[in-house]
Amino acid sequence: MQKFPATLGWLWIKEGFALFRKQPAELSTLFLSYFFLMIVVGIIPFFGQLLPLILIPTFSMAFMQACADVEQGKRVYPNLLLTGFRSPAFITLLKLGGLYVIAASIAISASSLIDGGVFFKAMTGQITLDAETVQGSNMSTAMLFAAAVYLPAAMAFWYAAPLITWQKMGLMQAIFYSFFSVRRAGKAFLVYGFAWIAIGVLLPVLVSGLIGLLTGKSAVTMIFLMTMSMVMTVIMYCSFYPTYTHLFAKPDAAGEIAE
Repeated sequence: MQKFPATLGWLWIKEGFALFRKQPAELSTLFLSYFFLMIVVGIIPFFGQLLPLILIPTFSMAFMQACADVEQGKRVYPNLLLTGFRSPAFITLLKLGGLYVIAASIAISASSLIDGGVFFKAMTGQITLDAETVQGSNMSTAMLFAAAVYLPAAMAFWYAAPLITWQKMGLMQAIFYSFFSVRRAGKAFLVYGFAWIAIGVLLPVLVSGLIGLLTGKSAVTMIFLMTMSMVMTVIMYCSFYPTYTHLFAKPDAAGEIAE
């Protein structure tokens, strides 16, 4: 089975930046439309907590399709958010979203073994986090443990949505191919993940902190941090597309682009 070099992870990030540079305003608008739609969905009683997770695979195809369109020189519009809903694979994507909920619930519940349920209660809205609660618990370790428990599921879900939509795979087949494809490119994903922690999380914090020291205004710091974090998030979404195309056929070559 073909192995992929670790440097491929950095190439994915570079290609994500390249896609973003082609249509920065359009891709940012698509992301903001998704963000505000999730706020509206979150207002729905009870289901508002579950629907955002269930709809992750469906909405992920909007960004994958947007990147495919950018690559082909097509203009990106907010109506691409409906891509997954219009797909014949919509029901399968919803089932995949249900598995997201189950996997996340198991991982968060498992964290109770470390901190006695503090992280679980915080995630389910049972308690409000404050500095004293965090300092008096092992929540940081619990979060890392939950992430480790969720890791196999993340590997199984990473490519599942585009494989279902573009390659017309069944649910379990897509999950199987996704898990072993991520495992095959494990070194590249390690580079990809650590690089995004550095440039997507640490860099905005460091730069905004420096600006705060220079200006002495916390409002300016917060505005810059939010703006830079949003841009980096959009670029990260763009980088998901090359992680797929380097391991599988491009959607235009496969002839499976969803309309």
